[in-house]
Amino acid sequence: MKIIQAFICIGLLSTFLLVGKGSVAFAQDQDSLPSIFENAPQKVTINNIFVIGNEKTRKNIILRELTIKSGIEYDWEEFLLQIIADEKKIYNLMLFNSVEITPLLTGTEQIELLVTVTERWYIIPQIKLNIADRNLAEWWTNQNRDLSRINFGAKLAHYNVGGRNEKLRVGGQLGFIREFEFFYDKPYIDKNQKHGLAFQFLYFTQKNLAVKSENNRQIFFTNENEDVLRRNTSAFLRYTYRGSFYNFHFVTFGYTNTRINEDVFVQNPNFFLHGQPELGFLALGYTFRHDNRDNVAYPTQGQLLNVGLMRYGLTGWDDVQDMEFTLSASKYHRLSRKFHVATGASLNAFFGDRQPYTLVRGIGYNPYFIRGYELNVIEGQTTLVQKNSLRYNLLNLNFDLTGLMPIEQFTTLPFKFYLSGNFDHGFVQDRNRLPENLRLTNRYLFGYGLGLDMVTLHDMTIRFEYSINSMNEGALFINIRAPF
Repeated sequence: MKIIQAFICIGLLSTFLLVGKGSVAFAQDQDSLPSIFENAPQKVTINNIFVIGNEKTRKNIILRELTIKSGIEYDWEEFLLQIIADEKKIYNLMLFNSVEITPLLTGTEQIELLVTVTERWYIIPQIKLNIADRNLAEWWTNQNRDLSRINFGAKLAHYNVGGRNEKLRVGGQLGFIREFEFFYDKPYIDKNQKHGLAFQFLYFTQKNLAVKSENNRQIFFTNENEDVLRRNTSAFLRYTYRGSFYNFHFVTFGYTNTRINEDVFVQNPNFFLHGQPELGFLALGYTFRHDNRDNVAYPTQGQLLNVGLMRYGLTGWDDVQDMEFTLSASKYHRLSRKFHVATGASLNAFFGDRQPYTLVRGIGYNPYFIRGYELNVIEGQTTLVQKNSLRYNLLNLNFDLTGLMPIEQFTTLPFKFYLSGNFDHGFVQDRNRLPENLRLTNRYLFGYGLGLDMVTLHDMTIRFEYSINSMNEGALFINIRAPF
């Protein structure tokens, strides 16, 4: 326990010291603003704010992100910094390919503000083709590139329903995991744009199921008749309150029901702790989120804080009675025009000593990864991970596809490449000290290496990383999404 406490102090302190520096939010970006005035006024007052380029998106959705308001006098230097901050807030709606705010001088210390946006393509029918495993390395190495583990299906996603930033997703898939999903998110249900609601329904079945782990690797099972081993139905309702630009409050209420085949108990008698083939429970959780990043998909500046508490089991009839605490904090800081550093810490802790296998957490399960341990799962009741990256912006490219692509939203294909030096470390406490997994539980773990990150259309990120872990095992890994 003392090792955990010491590691928590070291890992979280390094992150919170950075987060705690406060926000000199976008000071180093001021030079990137065009010098549109030879003799800039000392103070300015905004008369009107105009928005152009929003063919589908409602104007009020864009204006919601502006700290700058008409009729208010601003110090000129402060005004320029706020323009940069507001541009990034609008971009982080993930509705636009580009955002530009331009001040237009119309008189002595009088400004008209022009907000120009280029919209993304919002309705995306997708052919789903993905692997069922935790990551590509797990499928490629541990599952021997088994093509039967590939899921296929279709999904229709609308990322801006009615132009109000509402998100609708309906989809189904066949293959290794058969699934149906319905998701709807309405960020604002009130005139003042502070309260929102989201709903999700998910049903899936599996014929091949991870029933336990041994030697820190998942063990999958399929019975002789290839019966369905797991049927899962879940639904949740989430309420959101956004009282300020960067702070969010979420309250989530949901129900989960899972049925498993009796053969699963032969493989793992403790798959469900109560020994019955059906597990049902209500859950209620609260999460606070502070998000002040320049780009939510691949940040280079800003900070993120998430704190959450989830209660599993609200009545005496629920099959699970437990509490889960989660905390994550990340800081992104630019050292120069080309270099930036990213650091973050994540903590997950269950209050109970044992959990059903469907609720098991640890390193190797999203989002708790240590680079170099992509092939492993390290399971327990308390997980702590701290990640660090020093990145160099190697190359920025933009390809004009106007003559080839008839859809305006896809006429520019961007590529950004970042070289990274990485160091991650962490710890998983297994209070049960399961002997089959003692190789990596209850001990300090670390991984380090070099990587190349590619960021392209809609900020999609692909990472190529060579990492060496504390067991002196090295390999090349390919991952999707930014690591934190």
